[in-house]
Parts: sequence; C-alpha cells; structure tokens
Amino acid sequence: MWPRMDGLRVLELGTPGRVRTLLTDLVLSGKKIATAGVLTLDYEAEGEEVERVGERLVLVDDTGGRAGEVEITRVELTPFASVTWEFAVAEGEGYQSVDDWRQTHRRYWAGVGHEVDDATTIVCVWFRLGRRS
Repeated sequence: MWPRMDGLRVLELGTPGRVRTLLTDLVLSGKKIATAGVLTLDYEAEGEEVERVGERLVLVDDTGGRAGEVEITRVELTPFASVTWEFAVAEGEGYQSVDDWRQTHRRYWAGVGHEVDDATTIVCVWFRLGRRS
C-alpha cells in the first residue's frame, strides 16, 4: 500500500537518493509532467488502484517530506513496446528517442528486481503541479 499524507496518496518518484531528488526537482521546475509505472509491480503488488483523472497526490522529496501536490490529468495503460515519444518527452528527463526511454526504463526496473518485456503493461500518468510546499 502506498503511503498517505493528509488523506491523499503519496507520489514517490524513482528510488531514494540522487534519482528521487532529480525527478522531484524536474516536477517542481515544470519540466516533468508525466511518470511511468509497471502495473504488476507498482499497483497490483501494492494493492493500489491506478490513478484517475482529477485525483490529487502529494509529491514527496527524498526525505519523505511534502514537496508539493500534483493533479492527474491523463492516464493510459499501454504495452511497454507501445509507449509513445509524446510520453517520453513529457517525462522531462531529456531522452533522445523513445528507444532511449525504453532502454533507460528497462535498466531502472531491472535494477529494482523487475524485468519488463514488450508486453508488460505500463501505466503512463500525466499530471500538473498544483501547490508547492
């Protein structure tokens, strides 16, 4: 189950440390307006439902403190091989191509012990920054 803060689900980006700090800073700067999760790993295994449009989440920093709040604007479930360039750009991390996005995400998920293949369902979530803390 995901942590809750003030009655809202918490959005923790990446892994704690340098990666989470970088991703949180990208959201706060407005460059990152999307994030990806693996349906089986990040939702089903956690007993969580996929975000819904209009839902608000608390964005937390590397210390677990409130960094801001985001509102979900769009959600798509898609096979890993079908993630679009539009989505890769919205993640705001400077990918050079959708293949670059795929390679980076395969490495990330393998690093946390989860292999993905072309058919793995990816939850593509777009959001806008609401309140900053």
